[in-house]
Amino acid sequence: MSPSNPAAVVLAGGLGTRMRSATPKHFHPLLGRRMVDWVVEAARAVEAKPLVVVTSPEGQDAFDGIEVAVQKEPLGTGDALVAARSALDGITGELFVLTGDAPVLSPQLLLELLETHRREGAVATVLSFRPPDPREYGRVIRDESGGVREIVEAGDATPDQLAVDEVNSAIYVFAADRVWPALEQIDSSNRQGELYLTDAVRHLVDNGERVAAYVAPDPIEAEGVNTRAELAAAAAALRDRINEAHMLAGVTIVDPQTTWIEAEVELEPDSTIHPFTVLKGKTRVATGAVVGPHVVAVDAVIGPEATVGPFCYLRPGTQLEARAKAGTFVEIKNSQIGEGTKVPHLSYIGDADVGEGTNIGAGAITANYSAERGPEKLRTTIGRNVHTACHNVFVAPLTIGDNAWIAAGSVVTKNVPPGALAIARSRQVNKEGYDDRKRHG
Repeated sequence: MSPSNPAAVVLAGGLGTRMRSATPKHFHPLLGRRMVDWVVEAARAVEAKPLVVVTSPEGQDAFDGIEVAVQKEPLGTGDALVAARSALDGITGELFVLTGDAPVLSPQLLLELLETHRREGAVATVLSFRPPDPREYGRVIRDESGGVREIVEAGDATPDQLAVDEVNSAIYVFAADRVWPALEQIDSSNRQGELYLTDAVRHLVDNGERVAAYVAPDPIEAEGVNTRAELAAAAAALRDRINEAHMLAGVTIVDPQTTWIEAEVELEPDSTIHPFTVLKGKTRVATGAVVGPHVVAVDAVIGPEATVGPFCYLRPGTQLEARAKAGTFVEIKNSQIGEGTKVPHLSYIGDADVGEGTNIGAGAITANYSAERGPEKLRTTIGRNVHTACHNVFVAPLTIGDNAWIAAGSVVTKNVPPGALAIARSRQVNKEGYDDRKRHG
């Protein structure tokens, strides 16, 4: 990016009381990331090195590999930026100031904001937008030339100013060497008794500097999240963005509105995702695989032409090789399911390695926990071309050899040699005339 890469300050202080949650607002999860992480990733995508401002010392440990500054008291957005000043010592170029509660903000919108800033020759450029309801957003007041004259917080605005439909997103680009003197001029003589960053914008204008504004084409990208309802709206927007990107890359998503795919999930072209499917974490789906409907997969690997579902749960550590099947009402955890192997229905497979071409009958369970060994999970190994029957329990640690057969209703506690038939159940006994004896004594 030319002429030089900007820096970025992400303001992530405050508790977000309107969320009515013990979790700080900026740390609420959506689509596999915390809210603030979406903003940090948008900054990184435009090659801006992010610095996060928090309001509690505990927040310093909440970010890996990212510099963090602490705002000692929540005295307003202007004071929050001041808290980052020492960490930005020597930065004289462009400075993004981003709000950590705008998770739908896209890298493309940041680039458009930066291009406007450079084209206008401004010392500050505001990202504005026109929402259907301006609510409590600060109003952007322009001068006759179209530049920004001031930004008035809703609580301090006159009725005429409140009638303005262009509002402030609290996202800016500043010339770093000009914003610090302007911040030194602000005070807390307002209804909230806070140090507003918007007052620094007004001081820049008063000092004869040009302040521009760029109106976001899609208001949802600039919206801040303050309530659970707004969090859900942001999640839906991110869902749509993620799903569209996958579909444009060659993935079939049958019903995008009911399909939730987190940010780190990888889908190869010509995979198919059916409705009511949730793909989380670092799940990977290969070409030709069919997933869903009603599937949840977390940190799972689904191989080429594998089929999953309906009504299936793949937990972390699951790996389905090519043409494997995890069917209806199946749960698999921390297991490798071999090429062409089928777990068709009503089974739990955990901490197991299953070879290729094996068929796991209905109602199979791997029992991988032993009270005698404490929390250690024991492993089950099932070989190639094994045929298990209905209602089998495999008690780990256990190895079942290649080409073995397991009789229905067996609870298998000992290793099974290759090619053997294992029968582990009580002999059936029929008591003739039992009903008559019960009824008539």
